[in-house]
Amino acid sequence: MYFNTPPRSTIRLTRRGRIALIAAGAVAAGTAVAVPLLVTEDEVAQPTSLVIPEGWRASQVYAAIDKALSLPAGSTKKSLRKAALKLPNDAEGNPEGYLFPATYPLERGGTRVTPESLLKAMVTTANQKFSGAPIAAGAQRNAMNVYQAVTIASIVQAEAATKTDMAKVARVVFNRLERGMPLQMDSTINYALNRSTIRTTEADTRVDSPYNSYQRMGLPPTPIDNPGEEAMRAAINPAAGDWLYFVTVKPGDTRFTADYAEHQRNVAEFNAQQKASTTATP
Repeated sequence: MYFNTPPRSTIRLTRRGRIALIAAGAVAAGTAVAVPLLVTEDEVAQPTSLVIPEGWRASQVYAAIDKALSLPAGSTKKSLRKAALKLPNDAEGNPEGYLFPATYPLERGGTRVTPESLLKAMVTTANQKFSGAPIAAGAQRNAMNVYQAVTIASIVQAEAATKTDMAKVARVVFNRLERGMPLQMDSTINYALNRSTIRTTEADTRVDSPYNSYQRMGLPPTPIDNPGEEAMRAAINPAAGDWLYFVTVKPGDTRFTADYAEHQRNVAEFNAQQKASTTATP
């Protein structure tokens, strides 16, 4: 049964990852390796590892690989077909959700890796993490398959402010699905619009996209990022609760409730906090 839920029922911060390229025993954060002054290009140490953070989208992973391997932008994405990745049938060739966040070496046996080998390593790791009996049993226990569990985990990864919130966010997802309510998750709108923001406008919620969880029922067609193990555990072991709404009013203060009026009061407090923060910024 579908309940006509008022819009903007969920306002959440979307987690953002960042790349760390490990070179010459030091970590350089950002899109380039930090180097000392007054050295030639040949003296710059090449990064030896690539760190993929939890919650990065496939597009971010592709760009990171291009940077790490000094390839033209778009090279890794173009190599997808050649990589012949072993993905679930439901993925239809889209590796989103299966580029597992971890640290990957950029050299093997003294030879630089290729985009294809890196993508294969990520998907192989994801399959090892997600295809075991505990994950399959947990997915079945919640009346879904593993790919659907990965999709829920990706939403949890994007929406939860802390690891301790993950199981509660997962419960909100399940409660909404079970009640025939649209998920109304801002993270799916951000994915549709290829952005990251803490605010979603009414116009945003009307975007024509299968990832618009304000207008479309059920789960998005694919994961919306690449979740880690904690998010996956939350997806198959949601916390007990009747919550339908949540909002992070301020860091460390995420409020879950089943009462829409209470949620609106929490949202008003969130908006006040945001306004005060904006006003205080010079």
